[in-house]
Amino acid sequence: MENYIHKVHYYETDKMGVTHHSNYIRWMEEARVHFLDEIGCSYARLEEEGVVSPVIGVECQYKHTTTFDDEVEIEVKVGSFTGIRLTIEYTMTNHATGALVLSGRSMHCFFDKNGRPVTLRRTHPEINELLLSYASQQ
Repeated sequence: MENYIHKVHYYETDKMGVTHHSNYIRWMEEARVHFLDEIGCSYARLEEEGVVSPVIGVECQYKHTTTFDDEVEIEVKVGSFTGIRLTIEYTMTNHATGALVLSGRSMHCFFDKNGRPVTLRRTHPEINELLLSYASQQ
């Protein structure tokens, strides 16, 4: 599984030339979408099957700044998965220096297209098993 690489754009920086903190959460989403595509559980697939997975929480620990043109390597792991809740963990490093930039996680749940909570082990056992297999690898 390849880690996701994000190149810092000029518009993502502030007046001091440092990446604005809000962008890291966007990069978490980019990396999460990439990861889910890679494992065969894309958001498109989930939505085709009538499942949405909103973010219900985000935690970030900022460790080192990034600036325009830096490449940030983002490692994504399934932290935990219960069939009802999913926690994705992120480790961001400066691709050139290896410096830890951020460690964080996002928490998700699952709803059907009508906004009712779903338990994937009952409604989508194949997706449930796939996510469980990645949670057990951690």
